[in-house]
Amino acid sequence: MRPLERLPHYRPKRLLRLTNVRIVSQTFFFVAFVLAVWATWTSRLGGYPVSRLLEMDPLVGLSTALATGYVYRALGWGLLVLALTLVFGRVFCNWICPYGTLHQFVGWLFNVRKPAERWASNRYRRIYFLKYGILTVFLLMAAMGALQIGLLDPICLMYRTFATAIAPASDSLLAVAGEKLHVDGLWLDSLKFGPGVERRVFVGSFWIGLVLFGLVAMNVVIPRFFCRVLCPLGALLGVLSRGALFRINRDVHRCTDCDMCLSRCEGASDPQGKLRLSECFACMNCIDDCPEDALSFTMLGQDARQVVPAPDINRRQLVFSGIIGAAALPLIKNDGVNTDENYSPKLIRPPGSVEEQEFLERCIKCDQCLNACPTNVLQPATFAEAGIEGLWTPVMNFNIGHCQLKCTLCSEVCPTGAIRRITVEEKLGKGKFKEQGPVRLGTAFFDRGRCLPHAMEIPCVVCEEVCPTSPKAIQTKDIEVKDVFGNLVVLNKPFIVPDLCIGCGICQAECPVTDSRAVYVTPVGESRSKERRLLLHNRAQDR
Repeated sequence: MRPLERLPHYRPKRLLRLTNVRIVSQTFFFVAFVLAVWATWTSRLGGYPVSRLLEMDPLVGLSTALATGYVYRALGWGLLVLALTLVFGRVFCNWICPYGTLHQFVGWLFNVRKPAERWASNRYRRIYFLKYGILTVFLLMAAMGALQIGLLDPICLMYRTFATAIAPASDSLLAVAGEKLHVDGLWLDSLKFGPGVERRVFVGSFWIGLVLFGLVAMNVVIPRFFCRVLCPLGALLGVLSRGALFRINRDVHRCTDCDMCLSRCEGASDPQGKLRLSECFACMNCIDDCPEDALSFTMLGQDARQVVPAPDINRRQLVFSGIIGAAALPLIKNDGVNTDENYSPKLIRPPGSVEEQEFLERCIKCDQCLNACPTNVLQPATFAEAGIEGLWTPVMNFNIGHCQLKCTLCSEVCPTGAIRRITVEEKLGKGKFKEQGPVRLGTAFFDRGRCLPHAMEIPCVVCEEVCPTSPKAIQTKDIEVKDVFGNLVVLNKPFIVPDLCIGCGICQAECPVTDSRAVYVTPVGESRSKERRLLLHNRAQDR
């Protein structure tokens, strides 16, 4: 009989398994991520670094630097991840990244493969080079001014899905549970991502959630499918990890080629042969699973012939990826909705947003601003509103809510400066900002064919009453008429004073004509664009 140490199921006993340490790290960062999303709400924000994981993402820092030529100072946190990668390899992917943790947990939960099938599924495949091609495409597009990295960056994807799909769904379930179980509503309300809000809705949240569900479900087909095949951040870290000081080393004199190290290899890095350093997540599973103690995580100095340091991508594949990136740029840019002179009348950006082209060069579609918005007015943009380039960037939907006069939360959580940080004083145009005036999101207009006083001679003063500016941007002319029933009525027919309108959208949100509002806001006249002026001269500045 073979001695116990030779049996495949035997694992050496250690006082502290490295995998246990990794699980503690993963749990900590995943909980920290959920708490960050939870703390983004207005009553909890309180200066907490709720966007720190986004700021630590080196791909966000690199791509925005390529797109704009500048590095937003908060993104300097990404240097920590780069330093970790240069020392320990791709530890971020399996020790810190909450998206990686989610994929590993689901893969573990639904792993019903037999041992031989697990070994086969964890061997390296040629398709894993695809993520390096995706990284090349995205970085080339960013360098030419089209920032699309947020579509597949794992941290952006995770924040976006939680903010627009998981958080509101969780809040709805808590509300239903409270009604069914007759639990104290205040206690349950404190657990919600958006406490005190009856129900938050987000345009396209089903499709955003479906993307996450589909990528996670692919773990049943290929373990860690997203991390191994698609992840551009993993590809960037894989390129950098080729020079890592620490790595998995195999003692060929102890190794018996049992392939037990393949049982739980997260990165499919072939630890049983020549270790693919760019694919290794440093999950340490292979070390704990090796029955011969042939594997260790040590500094360089071992046999270099046991390592494949470079990513598995050749020059032809890089050139092809570059061609795809160059060809995609004009297709995205020429969709006709994202120029200063011609973009959708529904494309109203949050207060503090920079000029549209620079906004698209900075926004990573993380949708943190949507999660912070207390009125639910911020929504992920659709193709119709923003085209391909602006998909899932934040826009104002005044049919759902309005922009609160003294709220600047969206500017406080933006990690890239697409929404620059502003104060309430600047937003209202007071104090030292009095000369430049308030921040204008756009201008309101009336559809007189639907306005009750104008079209139907029915008294209505809702828009005038809710207008928050002083003096009011919506004023009325009083006209006495007889209605069709012979009654004498006073019609307060409203009109807009564009010099005073700030485009907050409360008039549109509160208009009683609900299917297609009689008053609506467009981005014309917004402060961030000199080209989209409505007035040649602002009369309010003469006062």
